[in-house]
Amino acid sequence: MLTVLIVDDEPHVVELIRVTLEDDRVRVIEASEGAAALELAAELQPELIFLDVHLPDMSGLEVCRRLRRQASPAGTRIVMLTAAAQQEDVARGLSAGATHYLTKPFSPVRLLSLVEGLLPRTAWLPD
Repeated sequence: MLTVLIVDDEPHVVELIRVTLEDDRVRVIEASEGAAALELAAELQPELIFLDVHLPDMSGLEVCRRLRRQASPAGTRIVMLTAAAQQEDVARGLSAGATHYLTKPFSPVRLLSLVEGLLPRTAWLPD
């Protein structure tokens, strides 16, 4: 089973990702703050993390850096989520350790396409 961690304090973003991805082969967990995300990631070792840049307790960029320093699997994909789409923003996210950078708003189709590109199709899509 594929485990996806969504770290965002906007309930509608969390719900969009959950509804788009969750099924009997994808387990979605969520956190609305960076500290909780770090704990969940250490405990559950998700294969994919969607991480908002602006969180209430700390920057998503700092969470990303800490996740990369944790003893998590090297293959964990981290997708930064934000409305900031300038080239400098993207560069900061990637230099913090993100695998990909997804700007808000995004469509379910774009989300699915991104996940398919990051993870083997057989790992999470239903038969």
